[in-house]
Amino acid sequence: MSGRPARPRPQAGVAGLSVGNPLNRQRVITLAIIGMLVVFAGRLVMIQGFNAEELSTKALENRLATATISTERADIVDRNGVVLATSAERFHVFVNQNDLKKWQRTENQQVVAEGPLDAAKILAPILDTTESELAGLLVGDADFAYVAKYVTPETWDLIDAEEISGIDYEPVTEREYPNGALAGNVVGFVGGKEDAQGVNWGLAGVENSYESVLLGEAGSFTYERGGQGTAIPTGVLDEDPASPGSDVMLTLDRDIQYYAQERLQQALDTTGGRQGIVVVQAVKGGEILALADSGSVDPNDPGATDASLRGAASVEDVFEPGSTGKAITVAAALEEGVVTPTSRFNVPYEYTTSNGQTFKDSHEHETQQLTTSGILVTSSNTGTVMIGEQLSEAKRYEYLSAFGFGERTGVGMPTESPGILRNWEDWDGRTEYAVLYGQGVAVTALQTSQVYQTLANGGVREQPSLVKGFVDADGNFTEAETSEPVRVVSEETADEVMLMLEDVTESGTGGLAKIDGYRVAGKTGTAQAVGPSGDLDSIVASFVGVAPADDPEIVVSVIVFDPSSSIWGGEVAAPVFSDVATFALQALRVPPSGPSDEMYPTTWE
Repeated sequence: MSGRPARPRPQAGVAGLSVGNPLNRQRVITLAIIGMLVVFAGRLVMIQGFNAEELSTKALENRLATATISTERADIVDRNGVVLATSAERFHVFVNQNDLKKWQRTENQQVVAEGPLDAAKILAPILDTTESELAGLLVGDADFAYVAKYVTPETWDLIDAEEISGIDYEPVTEREYPNGALAGNVVGFVGGKEDAQGVNWGLAGVENSYESVLLGEAGSFTYERGGQGTAIPTGVLDEDPASPGSDVMLTLDRDIQYYAQERLQQALDTTGGRQGIVVVQAVKGGEILALADSGSVDPNDPGATDASLRGAASVEDVFEPGSTGKAITVAAALEEGVVTPTSRFNVPYEYTTSNGQTFKDSHEHETQQLTTSGILVTSSNTGTVMIGEQLSEAKRYEYLSAFGFGERTGVGMPTESPGILRNWEDWDGRTEYAVLYGQGVAVTALQTSQVYQTLANGGVREQPSLVKGFVDADGNFTEAETSEPVRVVSEETADEVMLMLEDVTESGTGGLAKIDGYRVAGKTGTAQAVGPSGDLDSIVASFVGVAPADDPEIVVSVIVFDPSSSIWGGEVAAPVFSDVATFALQALRVPPSGPSDEMYPTTWE
């Protein structure tokens, strides 16, 4: 042995490692903690000193909730305030099926009813349904399920009185039309829209045209809510009140509208007509008193009427006016001074124009010696062409346009048609003459009425109006705006044409339009329209008249499509005019006419 001390052996598992200084580790940890505190402190300073307002605003925004304050749809009423459309309070009844399972009714400490089956037995008579059908809606595990919709307040009161836990309601409104199909094609109806919630959106008629007026403007209610979603009493509260809608008062008279629809249907039944229209218009001011379409839609159940028939044919469907348009040609010729009421014409049955177009009268006859008045009274096609060919094509177009053809009247219906009036430069060789007696141009029933309103009003055309005004929630009335009246012909010309038209009912084709005690002026018409086939194969028989002729108050237009009893307006439409006009004159308390004036001579020697 050398005597050298033995070297210590490394312990297993820590070979080659040296033990660190614990003071260094403590310094590192301490510095890290200090660094984190500095960061937090800096961030706190930023939040409180620089970003406090921004963060506070964001926090408030997260606590704010906004609810819409909706308005109830206002009413549509007739000129006398009779309600045609209104919003009624209704309730949707729903059930929490889980709560209903626990429901019990006790009497004298005895359970006499419990659960959904007994509830169905109690509620079925109130809801006018069967127990089995109702039980199917009440049994289940749903927290929410509808039981009945649009129940009346009276019905809900009966349900509520039963105190059945799990049965509750939500308030809604339902659009109601107390008069059913009366003026349904004018009033329109409501329903759902793909891009909006609810079912009370105007889809047709006045309900659609005056949607914004009826609804008013919705308001909003903004409040600050707590963690459970409830409003914080001392929090932010901001309300933007809703503006209620206004009632829309129509110019229609409910009674005249009712009679017009009833008499029109009678006419279709007796003549075999496919469709019909009656327009009653006030001469002074142009207000529409009745706008009657056969087969009018019931707004309470629009789905029961074919979609193609839910509109207003009186302002949508177009047809050739036929002989009722001859009054325009005569008025234009008188106004331009190319004829007088007594100008003389040799009128043949068949007449060929300078460009080789041949025209015929409706009935074959020898050459007649007729005055201008005689041509209108006998409704001669050839004579009307002879009068009108003295006017340039541009003048013919000018007067057709001035009387309102080719443009919408602006009556206020969303689907009104402008009719068809091509520019005179686009007329072919036949159309340039056919327009003189109501062919080659297409109009609506309302446009036809407008022509005679203009002549009866001393030559001044008034915009036909369907809305009289608006009544706000406070009862204040605001008159609806209409365009300024337009003078079309002189008062002298209008009076001359009116006297000729009076002779149409006295000795011409409109004899069946006479009214006892009243002088009547008017014109018969037979023309063509596009039929269901899409071709120009439909017959239109019409009569447009004015009463009283000596002091005009109303214009009544009667249009009957495809009558089977006769094609002549004097036989099919004139009697309807007589009855409707009589009713309207009596309803409006119009005094009888004075003595008749001397008529213009219709023939010459």
